[in-house]
Amino acid sequence: MALLAILAALMLAILITPPAHADPGDDQEKTDFYFGGVITNKDEPVKGVVIGVEGDGFDAETKTDADGKWRLYVPKKATYTLIVDEDTLPKGVIIDPAQLPEGIKAVQGKTGEFEAEFGLTGTKIVNLFLGAGERQTTSFFDQLLNRTIGGINFGLLLGLASMGAALIYGTTRLSNFAHGEMVTWGGVAVVIVTSFLHLPLWLGIIVAIAAGGLLGWALDAGLWRPLRKRGLGVVQLMIVSIGLSLALRYALQYIIGGETYQLPGASPAPMTFGPVSLSWIDMVGMGVSLAVIIGMAVFLTRTRIGKATRAISDNPQLAAASGIDVDKVIRITWIIAGVLAAISGILWAYFRPGVKWDMGMQMLLLMFCAITLGGLGSAMGALIGSLIVGIAVEISTLWIPTDLKYASALVALIVVLLVRPQGLFGRKERLG
Repeated sequence: MALLAILAALMLAILITPPAHADPGDDQEKTDFYFGGVITNKDEPVKGVVIGVEGDGFDAETKTDADGKWRLYVPKKATYTLIVDEDTLPKGVIIDPAQLPEGIKAVQGKTGEFEAEFGLTGTKIVNLFLGAGERQTTSFFDQLLNRTIGGINFGLLLGLASMGAALIYGTTRLSNFAHGEMVTWGGVAVVIVTSFLHLPLWLGIIVAIAAGGLLGWALDAGLWRPLRKRGLGVVQLMIVSIGLSLALRYALQYIIGGETYQLPGASPAPMTFGPVSLSWIDMVGMGVSLAVIIGMAVFLTRTRIGKATRAISDNPQLAAASGIDVDKVIRITWIIAGVLAAISGILWAYFRPGVKWDMGMQMLLLMFCAITLGGLGSAMGALIGSLIVGIAVEISTLWIPTDLKYASALVALIVVLLVRPQGLFGRKERLG
Protein backbone atom coordinates (compact mmCIF):
# COMPACT_ATOMS: atom_id res chain seq x y z
CA MET A 1 0.00 0.00 0.00
CA ALA A 2 2.82 2.35 0.87
CA LEU A 3 4.40 1.67 -2.53
CA LEU A 4 1.12 2.43 -4.29
CA ALA A 5 0.82 5.66 -2.35
CA ILE A 6 4.33 6.72 -3.36
CA LEU A 7 3.63 5.94 -7.04
CA ALA A 8 0.36 7.86 -6.89
CA ALA A 9 2.16 10.84 -5.37
CA LEU A 10 4.81 10.75 -8.09
CA MET A 11 2.17 10.62 -10.83
CA LEU A 12 0.29 13.52 -9.24
CA ALA A 13 3.51 15.52 -9.05
CA ILE A 14 4.19 14.87 -12.73
CA LEU A 15 0.68 15.91 -13.71
CA ILE A 16 0.69 19.17 -11.75
CA THR A 17 4.28 20.15 -12.62
CA PRO A 18 4.18 22.84 -15.29
CA PRO A 19 5.77 21.82 -18.63
CA ALA A 20 9.31 22.93 -19.29
CA HIS A 21 9.59 26.14 -21.28
CA ALA A 22 10.36 25.36 -24.91
CA ASP A 23 13.27 27.19 -26.41
CA PRO A 24 12.69 29.35 -29.50
CA GLY A 25 13.00 27.29 -32.67
CA ASP A 26 12.18 23.96 -31.05
CA ASP A 27 9.19 23.67 -33.39
CA GLN A 28 11.47 23.62 -36.45
CA GLU A 29 14.05 21.40 -38.08
CA LYS A 30 17.46 22.47 -36.77
CA THR A 31 20.13 23.62 -39.21
CA ASP A 32 23.46 25.45 -38.89
CA PHE A 33 21.88 28.77 -39.93
CA TYR A 34 19.18 30.78 -38.23
CA PHE A 35 17.73 34.23 -37.65
CA GLY A 36 16.75 35.06 -34.09
CA GLY A 37 16.07 37.93 -31.80
CA VAL A 38 13.64 39.67 -29.47
CA ILE A 39 10.62 41.88 -30.17
CA THR A 40 9.99 44.54 -27.54
CA ASN A 41 7.63 47.46 -27.05
CA LYS A 42 8.80 50.15 -24.60
CA ASP A 43 11.44 47.74 -23.26
CA GLU A 44 8.77 45.10 -22.57
CA PRO A 45 8.75 41.78 -24.48
CA VAL A 46 5.83 41.18 -26.81
CA LYS A 47 4.41 37.66 -26.83
CA GLY A 48 2.62 35.90 -29.69
CA VAL A 49 3.91 37.96 -32.61
CA VAL A 50 3.97 35.85 -35.80
CA ILE A 51 7.18 36.28 -37.78
CA GLY A 52 8.10 34.41 -40.95
CA VAL A 53 11.02 34.04 -43.34
CA GLU A 54 10.96 33.59 -47.13
CA GLY A 55 13.65 33.25 -49.75
CA ASP A 56 15.80 30.82 -51.72
CA GLY A 57 12.72 28.64 -52.29
CA PHE A 58 12.17 28.25 -48.52
CA ASP A 59 9.59 29.61 -46.11
CA ALA A 60 8.78 29.10 -42.42
CA GLU A 61 7.19 30.99 -39.55
CA THR A 62 7.08 31.01 -35.76
CA LYS A 63 5.79 33.05 -32.80
CA THR A 64 7.57 35.01 -30.11
CA ASP A 65 7.50 33.37 -26.69
CA ALA A 66 6.68 34.95 -23.32
CA ASP A 67 10.09 36.67 -23.33
CA GLY A 68 9.53 38.09 -26.83
CA LYS A 69 12.17 35.73 -28.26
CA TRP A 70 11.96 34.04 -31.65
CA ARG A 71 14.18 31.93 -33.89
CA LEU A 72 13.83 30.81 -37.51
CA TYR A 73 16.14 28.18 -39.00
CA VAL A 74 16.98 28.35 -42.72
CA PRO A 75 18.74 25.81 -44.99
CA LYS A 76 21.77 27.93 -45.92
CA LYS A 77 23.28 31.41 -46.07
CA ALA A 78 21.37 33.62 -48.47
CA THR A 79 19.34 36.81 -48.57
CA TYR A 80 15.93 36.29 -46.99
CA THR A 81 12.83 38.37 -46.32
CA LEU A 82 11.61 38.54 -42.73
CA ILE A 83 7.86 39.16 -42.52
CA VAL A 84 6.16 40.33 -39.31
CA ASP A 85 2.40 39.70 -39.25
CA GLU A 86 1.27 43.16 -38.21
CA ASP A 87 -2.16 41.86 -37.19
CA THR A 88 -0.43 40.14 -34.26
CA LEU A 89 1.21 43.37 -33.04
CA PRO A 90 -0.38 45.59 -30.38
CA LYS A 91 -2.64 48.28 -31.83
CA GLY A 92 -1.12 51.58 -32.87
CA VAL A 93 2.47 50.36 -33.26
CA ILE A 94 4.74 49.22 -36.07
CA ILE A 95 8.34 48.02 -36.29
CA ASP A 96 10.40 51.15 -35.70
CA PRO A 97 12.41 51.61 -38.94
CA ALA A 98 14.88 53.91 -37.17
CA GLN A 99 16.06 51.07 -34.91
CA LEU A 100 16.66 48.31 -37.44
CA PRO A 101 19.92 46.42 -36.82
CA GLU A 102 22.83 46.49 -39.23
CA GLY A 103 22.32 44.36 -42.33
CA ILE A 104 18.53 44.70 -42.18
CA LYS A 105 16.57 47.03 -44.42
CA ALA A 106 12.86 47.60 -44.82
CA VAL A 107 11.17 46.49 -48.04
CA GLN A 108 9.97 49.55 -49.91
CA GLY A 109 6.28 50.20 -49.31
CA LYS A 110 6.06 47.65 -46.47
CA THR A 111 6.16 48.36 -42.73
CA GLY A 112 6.44 44.71 -41.69
CA GLU A 113 8.84 43.20 -44.24
CA PHE A 114 12.63 43.36 -44.11
CA GLU A 115 15.50 42.04 -46.20
CA ALA A 116 18.09 40.25 -44.09
CA GLU A 117 21.39 38.58 -44.88
CA PHE A 118 24.00 36.77 -42.85
CA GLY A 119 27.40 38.09 -41.93
CA LEU A 120 30.48 35.94 -41.38
CA THR A 121 28.69 33.50 -39.07
CA GLY A 122 25.64 31.30 -39.52
CA THR A 123 23.67 33.30 -36.97
CA LYS A 124 21.94 36.62 -37.53
CA ILE A 125 20.42 38.36 -34.52
CA VAL A 126 17.56 40.68 -35.44
CA ASN A 127 16.17 42.53 -32.43
CA LEU A 128 13.06 44.48 -33.43
CA PHE A 129 11.64 47.42 -31.52
CA LEU A 130 8.08 48.66 -31.78
CA GLY A 131 7.14 52.31 -32.04
CA ALA A 132 4.04 54.36 -32.66
CA GLY A 133 3.11 54.53 -36.32
CA GLU A 134 0.50 53.89 -38.97
CA ARG A 135 0.56 50.62 -40.84
CA GLN A 136 0.52 50.65 -44.61
CA THR A 137 -2.53 48.65 -45.61
CA THR A 138 -3.80 47.50 -48.98
CA SER A 139 -7.49 47.42 -49.81
CA PHE A 140 -9.18 44.08 -50.40
CA PHE A 141 -9.86 44.93 -54.06
CA ASP A 142 -6.19 45.81 -54.66
CA GLN A 143 -5.08 42.55 -53.05
CA LEU A 144 -7.63 40.63 -55.12
CA LEU A 145 -6.44 42.22 -58.36
CA ASN A 146 -2.76 41.67 -57.56
CA ARG A 147 -3.27 38.02 -56.67
CA THR A 148 -5.47 37.41 -59.69
CA ILE A 149 -2.61 38.58 -61.94
CA GLY A 150 -0.24 36.35 -59.97
CA GLY A 151 -2.69 33.47 -60.42
CA ILE A 152 -2.80 34.01 -64.18
CA ASN A 153 1.00 33.98 -64.28
CA PHE A 154 1.09 30.71 -62.32
CA GLY A 155 -1.77 29.24 -64.35
CA LEU A 156 -0.02 29.90 -67.66
CA LEU A 157 3.20 28.12 -66.66
CA LEU A 158 1.17 25.30 -65.12
CA GLY A 159 -0.79 25.14 -68.37
CA LEU A 160 2.33 24.38 -70.42
CA ALA A 161 3.07 21.28 -68.35
CA SER A 162 -0.61 20.27 -68.18
CA MET A 163 -1.06 20.51 -71.95
CA GLY A 164 1.84 18.11 -72.49
CA ALA A 165 0.48 15.63 -69.94
CA ALA A 166 -3.01 15.94 -71.51
CA LEU A 167 -1.62 15.17 -74.97
CA ILE A 168 0.09 12.06 -73.61
CA TYR A 169 -3.12 10.92 -71.93
CA GLY A 170 -5.17 11.65 -75.04
CA THR A 171 -2.96 9.58 -77.34
CA THR A 172 -1.95 6.74 -74.97
CA ARG A 173 -4.47 6.85 -72.08
CA LEU A 174 -1.47 6.98 -69.74
CA SER A 175 -1.66 9.03 -66.54
CA ASN A 176 2.04 9.88 -66.41
CA PHE A 177 3.08 10.29 -62.78
CA ALA A 178 6.64 11.01 -63.96
CA HIS A 179 5.57 14.23 -65.67
CA GLY A 180 6.59 16.22 -62.58
CA GLU A 181 10.15 14.99 -63.00
CA MET A 182 10.06 16.02 -66.66
CA VAL A 183 9.25 19.53 -65.39
CA THR A 184 12.11 19.37 -62.88
CA TRP A 185 14.50 18.26 -65.64
CA GLY A 186 14.03 21.59 -67.43
CA GLY A 187 15.21 23.57 -64.41
CA VAL A 188 18.00 21.10 -63.60
CA ALA A 189 19.38 21.32 -67.15
CA VAL A 190 19.67 25.11 -66.84
CA VAL A 191 21.42 24.73 -63.46
CA ILE A 192 23.94 22.29 -64.93
CA VAL A 193 24.78 24.69 -67.77
CA THR A 194 24.82 27.95 -65.78
CA SER A 195 25.94 26.95 -62.26
CA PHE A 196 28.08 23.88 -62.92
CA LEU A 197 29.55 24.73 -66.33
CA HIS A 198 29.35 28.54 -65.87
CA LEU A 199 27.95 29.14 -69.35
CA PRO A 200 25.46 31.89 -70.35
CA LEU A 201 21.79 31.69 -69.39
CA TRP A 202 20.56 31.82 -72.99
CA LEU A 203 22.61 28.74 -73.81
CA GLY A 204 21.24 27.00 -70.70
CA ILE A 205 17.66 27.65 -71.81
CA ILE A 206 18.33 26.27 -75.30
CA VAL A 207 20.02 23.18 -73.85
CA ALA A 208 17.16 22.66 -71.37
CA ILE A 209 14.50 22.79 -74.09
CA ALA A 210 16.47 20.37 -76.26
CA ALA A 211 17.08 18.12 -73.25
CA GLY A 212 13.35 18.12 -72.48
CA GLY A 213 12.51 16.93 -75.99
CA LEU A 214 15.28 14.34 -75.82
CA LEU A 215 13.97 12.99 -72.50
CA GLY A 216 10.45 12.67 -73.95
CA TRP A 217 11.83 10.80 -76.99
CA ALA A 218 13.97 8.50 -74.83
CA LEU A 219 11.14 7.61 -72.47
CA ASP A 220 8.84 6.62 -75.30
CA ALA A 221 11.48 4.80 -77.36
CA GLY A 222 13.09 3.01 -74.44
CA LEU A 223 10.12 2.28 -72.18
CA TRP A 224 6.59 3.15 -73.23
CA ARG A 225 6.55 1.85 -76.82
CA PRO A 226 7.95 -1.58 -75.82
CA LEU A 227 5.38 -1.80 -73.02
CA ARG A 228 2.56 -0.84 -75.40
CA LYS A 229 3.72 -3.55 -77.80
CA ARG A 230 3.46 -6.08 -74.98
CA GLY A 231 -0.16 -5.07 -74.46
CA LEU A 232 0.08 -3.83 -70.87
CA GLY A 233 -3.11 -2.38 -69.47
CA VAL A 234 -3.68 1.19 -68.34
CA VAL A 235 -3.37 0.37 -64.63
CA GLN A 236 -0.10 -1.51 -65.17
CA LEU A 237 1.34 1.39 -67.16
CA MET A 238 0.28 3.84 -64.45
CA ILE A 239 2.09 1.77 -61.80
CA VAL A 240 5.20 1.73 -63.99
CA SER A 241 5.00 5.54 -64.28
CA ILE A 242 4.91 5.83 -60.48
CA GLY A 243 8.10 3.77 -60.23
CA LEU A 244 9.67 5.81 -63.03
CA SER A 245 8.78 9.00 -61.15
CA LEU A 246 10.64 7.82 -58.05
CA ALA A 247 13.66 6.66 -60.08
CA LEU A 248 13.94 9.96 -61.98
CA ARG A 249 13.39 12.05 -58.86
CA TYR A 250 16.25 10.46 -56.94
CA ALA A 251 18.45 10.44 -60.02
CA LEU A 252 17.99 14.22 -60.17
CA GLN A 253 18.85 14.46 -56.48
CA TYR A 254 22.04 12.49 -57.16
CA ILE A 255 22.95 14.91 -59.97
CA ILE A 256 22.43 18.24 -58.14
CA GLY A 257 22.14 17.24 -54.48
CA GLY A 258 19.57 18.47 -51.99
CA GLU A 259 20.30 22.19 -52.31
CA THR A 260 18.12 24.84 -53.89
CA TYR A 261 19.85 26.61 -56.79
CA GLN A 262 18.88 30.07 -58.00
CA LEU A 263 18.91 30.75 -61.72
CA PRO A 264 20.65 33.92 -62.96
CA GLY A 265 18.51 37.02 -62.43
CA ALA A 266 16.10 35.35 -59.98
CA SER A 267 14.01 37.49 -57.59
CA PRO A 268 14.39 40.89 -59.31
CA ALA A 269 12.83 43.98 -57.76
CA PRO A 270 9.13 44.20 -58.72
CA MET A 271 7.70 47.06 -60.74
CA THR A 272 4.43 48.61 -59.59
CA PHE A 273 1.51 49.20 -61.95
CA GLY A 274 -1.12 50.68 -59.67
CA PRO A 275 -1.98 47.94 -57.14
CA VAL A 276 -0.25 45.25 -59.24
CA SER A 277 3.39 44.33 -58.63
CA LEU A 278 5.23 42.43 -61.36
CA SER A 279 8.90 41.86 -62.07
CA TRP A 280 10.32 41.85 -65.57
CA ILE A 281 10.74 38.08 -65.25
CA ASP A 282 7.01 37.72 -64.54
CA MET A 283 6.15 39.69 -67.67
CA VAL A 284 8.63 37.78 -69.84
CA GLY A 285 7.33 34.48 -68.42
CA MET A 286 3.71 35.33 -69.23
CA GLY A 287 4.71 36.48 -72.71
CA VAL A 288 6.63 33.27 -73.38
CA SER A 289 3.77 31.14 -72.06
CA LEU A 290 1.22 32.89 -74.26
CA ALA A 291 3.46 32.59 -77.34
CA VAL A 292 3.99 28.84 -76.78
CA ILE A 293 0.27 28.28 -76.10
CA ILE A 294 -0.70 30.08 -79.31
CA GLY A 295 1.89 28.05 -81.17
CA MET A 296 0.41 24.83 -79.75
CA ALA A 297 -3.11 25.89 -80.74
CA VAL A 298 -1.94 26.51 -84.33
CA PHE A 299 -0.06 23.19 -84.35
CA LEU A 300 -3.07 21.18 -83.17
CA THR A 301 -5.60 22.83 -85.49
CA ARG A 302 -3.66 23.65 -88.67
CA THR A 303 -0.93 21.01 -89.16
CA ARG A 304 -1.25 17.40 -90.36
CA ILE A 305 0.55 16.03 -87.28
CA GLY A 306 -1.65 18.12 -84.98
CA LYS A 307 -4.83 16.90 -86.69
CA ALA A 308 -3.52 13.34 -86.50
CA THR A 309 -2.87 13.78 -82.79
CA ARG A 310 -6.46 14.89 -82.25
CA ALA A 311 -7.72 11.99 -84.36
CA ILE A 312 -5.78 9.45 -82.28
CA SER A 313 -7.08 11.08 -79.11
CA ASP A 314 -10.67 10.66 -80.40
CA ASN A 315 -10.35 7.10 -81.70
CA PRO A 316 -6.92 5.42 -82.07
CA GLN A 317 -8.28 2.33 -83.87
CA LEU A 318 -10.11 4.40 -86.49
CA ALA A 319 -7.06 6.66 -86.88
CA ALA A 320 -4.84 3.63 -87.54
CA ALA A 321 -7.37 2.23 -90.01
CA SER A 322 -7.36 5.53 -91.92
CA GLY A 323 -3.60 5.30 -92.52
CA ILE A 324 -2.21 7.38 -89.67
CA ASP A 325 1.10 6.11 -88.27
CA VAL A 326 0.00 5.98 -84.62
CA ASP A 327 3.42 5.13 -83.18
CA LYS A 328 5.07 8.02 -85.04
CA VAL A 329 2.46 10.51 -83.83
CA ILE A 330 2.76 9.25 -80.24
CA ARG A 331 6.57 9.62 -80.45
CA ILE A 332 6.17 13.24 -81.63
CA THR A 333 3.65 13.84 -78.84
CA TRP A 334 6.16 12.67 -76.22
CA ILE A 335 8.83 14.98 -77.66
CA ILE A 336 6.43 17.95 -77.60
CA ALA A 337 5.36 17.09 -74.04
CA GLY A 338 9.02 17.00 -72.98
CA VAL A 339 9.67 20.42 -74.53
CA LEU A 340 6.57 21.94 -72.88
CA ALA A 341 7.55 20.42 -69.52
CA ALA A 342 11.09 21.83 -69.81
CA ILE A 343 9.82 25.36 -70.57
CA SER A 344 7.37 25.08 -67.68
CA GLY A 345 10.20 23.92 -65.40
CA ILE A 346 12.33 26.96 -66.26
CA LEU A 347 9.43 29.35 -65.61
CA TRP A 348 8.51 27.48 -62.40
CA ALA A 349 12.13 27.85 -61.21
CA TYR A 350 11.80 31.63 -61.53
CA PHE A 351 8.28 31.73 -60.06
CA ARG A 352 9.11 29.73 -56.87
CA PRO A 353 12.02 30.87 -57.04
CA GLY A 354 14.78 28.22 -57.14
CA VAL A 355 15.57 24.81 -58.64
CA LYS A 356 15.29 21.80 -56.34
CA TRP A 357 15.42 18.10 -57.13
CA ASP A 358 11.78 17.50 -56.14
CA MET A 359 10.17 20.76 -57.29
CA GLY A 360 8.16 19.11 -60.07
CA MET A 361 6.41 16.85 -57.58
CA GLN A 362 4.78 19.98 -56.10
CA MET A 363 3.13 20.63 -59.47
CA LEU A 364 2.00 17.07 -60.21
CA LEU A 365 -1.27 17.13 -58.25
CA LEU A 366 -2.08 20.56 -59.66
CA MET A 367 -1.47 19.28 -63.20
CA PHE A 368 -3.85 16.37 -62.66
CA CYS A 369 -6.42 18.77 -61.19
CA ALA A 370 -6.13 21.03 -64.23
CA ILE A 371 -6.40 18.13 -66.70
CA THR A 372 -9.45 16.71 -64.93
CA LEU A 373 -11.09 20.12 -64.71
CA GLY A 374 -10.61 20.80 -68.41
CA GLY A 375 -11.63 17.32 -69.53
CA LEU A 376 -9.37 14.29 -69.87
CA GLY A 377 -7.31 14.30 -73.05
CA SER A 378 -8.12 17.91 -74.08
CA ALA A 379 -5.02 20.11 -74.37
CA MET A 380 -7.04 23.34 -74.50
CA GLY A 381 -9.18 22.08 -71.64
CA ALA A 382 -6.01 21.48 -69.62
CA LEU A 383 -4.99 25.10 -70.26
CA ILE A 384 -8.34 26.48 -69.05
CA GLY A 385 -8.20 24.14 -66.07
CA SER A 386 -4.69 25.37 -65.26
CA LEU A 387 -5.82 28.99 -65.29
CA ILE A 388 -8.68 28.14 -62.92
CA VAL A 389 -6.30 26.27 -60.62
CA GLY A 390 -3.68 29.04 -60.70
CA ILE A 391 -6.17 31.80 -59.90
CA ALA A 392 -7.87 29.71 -57.20
CA VAL A 393 -4.53 28.92 -55.54
CA GLU A 394 -3.38 32.56 -55.42
CA ILE A 395 -6.71 34.15 -54.46
CA SER A 396 -7.33 31.59 -51.70
CA THR A 397 -4.50 33.09 -49.65
CA LEU A 398 -6.78 36.06 -48.93
CA TRP A 399 -8.73 33.80 -46.58
CA ILE A 400 -6.61 30.75 -45.75
CA PRO A 401 -2.96 30.28 -44.66
CA THR A 402 -0.38 30.11 -47.43
CA ASP A 403 0.53 26.53 -46.45
CA LEU A 404 -3.01 25.41 -47.41
CA LYS A 405 -3.32 27.29 -50.68
CA TYR A 406 -2.80 24.23 -52.91
CA ALA A 407 -5.76 22.54 -51.21
CA SER A 408 -8.00 25.17 -52.82
CA ALA A 409 -7.28 23.54 -56.20
CA LEU A 410 -8.90 20.34 -54.92
CA VAL A 411 -11.93 22.32 -53.75
CA ALA A 412 -12.27 23.87 -57.22
CA LEU A 413 -11.95 20.39 -58.76
CA ILE A 414 -14.69 18.95 -56.55
CA VAL A 415 -17.07 21.84 -57.25
CA VAL A 416 -16.66 21.60 -61.03
CA LEU A 417 -16.98 17.80 -61.11
CA LEU A 418 -20.16 17.94 -59.04
CA VAL A 419 -21.68 20.20 -61.70
CA ARG A 420 -20.01 18.69 -64.79
CA PRO A 421 -18.43 15.26 -64.13
CA GLN A 422 -16.76 15.03 -67.56
CA GLY A 423 -14.89 18.32 -67.02
CA LEU A 424 -15.35 21.62 -68.79
CA PHE A 425 -14.39 20.42 -72.29
CA GLY A 426 -14.81 16.68 -71.86
CA ARG A 427 -17.45 14.59 -73.54
CA LYS A 428 -20.03 12.46 -71.76
CA GLU A 429 -19.21 8.80 -72.11
CA ARG A 430 -21.44 5.85 -71.50
CA LEU A 431 -20.12 3.43 -68.90
CA GLY A 432 -20.95 -0.29 -68.83
